[in-house]
Amino acid sequence: MRPHSELAILPLMPSYPEYLKVDDLLALQRPLSEGPEHDEMLFIVIHQVYELWFKQVLHELDYLEGLLARNDGPRAGHTLKRVLTILKVMVAQLDILETMTPLEFLSFRDRLEAGSGFQSHQFRELEFALGLKDARVLTRYPAESAARRNLERRLAAGTLWDAFLRFLAANGIDVPKADLERDVTRRVESSAELRPALVEVYRHHPSLADLCERLVDLDEGLMEWRYRHVKMVQRTIGTRRGTGGSTGAEYLMSTLDQPVFPDLWAIRTEL
Repeated sequence: MRPHSELAILPLMPSYPEYLKVDDLLALQRPLSEGPEHDEMLFIVIHQVYELWFKQVLHELDYLEGLLARNDGPRAGHTLKRVLTILKVMVAQLDILETMTPLEFLSFRDRLEAGSGFQSHQFRELEFALGLKDARVLTRYPAESAARRNLERRLAAGTLWDAFLRFLAANGIDVPKADLERDVTRRVESSAELRPALVEVYRHHPSLADLCERLVDLDEGLMEWRYRHVKMVQRTIGTRRGTGGSTGAEYLMSTLDQPVFPDLWAIRTEL
C-alpha cells in the first residue's frame, strides 16, 4: 500500500468534459439569423461535423502512407477500411441535412453571405492528398494563412497513389519508372504504361489486388459523397447560384466524374 504522502502527489486525470473540451466545443455553434431561425443550428452542426471528419480522414491518410512506406499491407488494409467507414457516415449525414426543406434553408441562407463549403480548405487538402491537385486552388486562400501553408505542403508532397505505387514496386511489381518519378505537384492522370502492371497484380497477387479494390472502394465512396451532395443542393436551392459565388449545383455536377485512381477503373476491360 502506498504511503498517504505518495498518493497525494499523483496527478489528477482530466474529466470527460475536460479531456474533450466539451464546453469549448458546444460554444462554437453560433447562429447569425434573427430569432435565430430553428434550422440554422442543424446546418452549422452538420458542417462542423464534416470538418471534423475531414480532419480525421486526413489523419488516417497520412498514417496510411506511412504504413505503405513500411510495407505493412495488412495494417494498410485495416486503415483503408476505417476511411471507407467514415465516408459512409459522411454520406449518411446528408440524410439528416435533407430533412431541412428549401424554405427552412432560405430562412437563414442570406446570413451566409460569402461563406460557402466551396471554401473548405480541409476538403481541398483531402483532394490534394488523393491526387486531385490544382495549384490554382491556392489563390483562394490568403498568403501566409494556415490554410494556404497546409495546401502548399500537400501540393508539394506525394499523394496516396504515389505511395501505393512505391508499395507495389517494393513487392516486386514492375511499376514504370515514369510513374514512380512523376511530378507530384500535378494531378494523378491515367497511364497506359502502368496498366499491364496493375493487370498483373489482379491476376497473380491476390493480397495486393485486395488493396487495389479497397482503393476503388475509396474512389467510389468519394464519388458517392459528391453525387449525394449534388442532389442535396438541387433539392434545397434548385438552380440558384451557390453561396460564396459558386454556380451551385452546376459546379458540383462538373466534379462528379473525376476518379482519383483512373487506372484502377481503366483496367476493368482488360482483366
